[in-house]
Amino acid sequence: MTMESAPAPGAGQATVVQTPTVHPPRRGDGGTRELGGGRAAVRFAPAAQLLGADAAALAGTFALCAPAGWPWPVVAVQAVAQVLLHAYRGLYRLGLSPSVLSEVPALLGLALLQWYVTMEVVDVWAPAHAFGWAVLAYAAAVQTVLCASGRAVVHRIRHRAAIRNPLSTLIVGHGPVARQVAAALYDHPGYGLRPVGRVAASAGPDASAASTEETAARPDGVPLPVLVTPQEVGRAVVQNSVRHAVFTAPPESTPDGAALFALLTGHGCRVWLVTGDTAVATRPAGGRPDHLWGFAAHPLQDGTHRPVSHAAKRVMDALLAGTGLVLLSPLMAVCALAVRLSDGPGVIFRQERVGRHGRPFVLLKFRTLRPADAQESATRWNVASDGRMSRAGRLLRRTSLDELPQLWNVLRGDMSLVGPRPERPFFVAQFSRTHPGYQARHRMPVGITGLAQVNGLRGDTSIEERARFDNRYIETWSLWQDACVLARTVGSFFRLGGS
Repeated sequence: MTMESAPAPGAGQATVVQTPTVHPPRRGDGGTRELGGGRAAVRFAPAAQLLGADAAALAGTFALCAPAGWPWPVVAVQAVAQVLLHAYRGLYRLGLSPSVLSEVPALLGLALLQWYVTMEVVDVWAPAHAFGWAVLAYAAAVQTVLCASGRAVVHRIRHRAAIRNPLSTLIVGHGPVARQVAAALYDHPGYGLRPVGRVAASAGPDASAASTEETAARPDGVPLPVLVTPQEVGRAVVQNSVRHAVFTAPPESTPDGAALFALLTGHGCRVWLVTGDTAVATRPAGGRPDHLWGFAAHPLQDGTHRPVSHAAKRVMDALLAGTGLVLLSPLMAVCALAVRLSDGPGVIFRQERVGRHGRPFVLLKFRTLRPADAQESATRWNVASDGRMSRAGRLLRRTSLDELPQLWNVLRGDMSLVGPRPERPFFVAQFSRTHPGYQARHRMPVGITGLAQVNGLRGDTSIEERARFDNRYIETWSLWQDACVLARTVGSFFRLGGS
């Protein structure tokens, strides 16, 4: 279950990639306010505001239309049904150009459906409170008007907030569409997207002409910085807290588009396809049309964008990790005592690793050897045959019992039980340059065990093959697959195959 014993080609020759100067976000920029724990809160704030407006509209409708003494379970069920129906219809999705008028048909249709079902349920369950078609039509109309009014207020508030605190944005593409999209975002700050750089192709004539193509995209006449390599893009995303990326051509038809898309989504960016062609083949089925100052705009998502499933995964991780810490505490105490007696003080080993979206965290393990210094700990690829390893440390490595403290990392939310194994920043940078697809592993939370490990890819095995299995796991991920990996891990836990 560890990745510390495979050969690391060129481990001592990692180089630093120099990137163009990218203008940092202004004080109060939306990218800054999404750092750390506030990122999720800011991302889901618009949906929460719309949810509040819908809840207030439903409460107002009941106050105006429902007779006194209505069964409260009916009210509660209808409130839940409203949320589910609106979410299914996409009424809580973040759009570039939200319009209440375009939402009215959906709001009215769903309100009629809600009240029709309520009418039938009340007629069967509480005949004393039954109502007819006239009340149904009146209630649906009132709910639609109140929902539309509340949503109009929310959209107005969001528009003003977008002007005050725009989010840092990258433009991916070249040619007139890229220039016009950048100009539109500067001229119309209500979209809340502020370009901070342009991503050019890393191959072909565009890369050499990129520095002269956009010379007046910014209002002050300063050209947008041009990023060419994925390393430059990744560094710019982190430095500028980039939260949105706008492709001006489908990723599959853009040089390095698939890699850029994976990198941007891996950093948590929302990705849009904005094109002058209104008949885009990649438009999501059932998605409501959107636009950016007349350009057709469509959100692009990868296969890992499944908020409900990820929430269930997190709940499962927390429950199993908490239970594991309680049940395995005697075994962990024995391991800690063995380390203390054989290697002296310092039972727990702490090391910086790279987690989901490239965010660092401190990984915990039982100490199996003591590095000479911090530099060796960060950059030396440890091997199972290290002569400094004690008998107790070698046994912990071979049985993977040294990984048990990572249950605390799982409980904290740094890791998951199942996912790609985390690695140190030094080697992440190196492997990302030498192994295609390695950076894409960070689209999912890192894990104690993973699909690569249960297929024998641990110890002195290929980094490229591990990355291939990790990305396969991400693309086909499900809770059932996690359960299967955990079952296979438990079955092989004491086969002395750790490292």
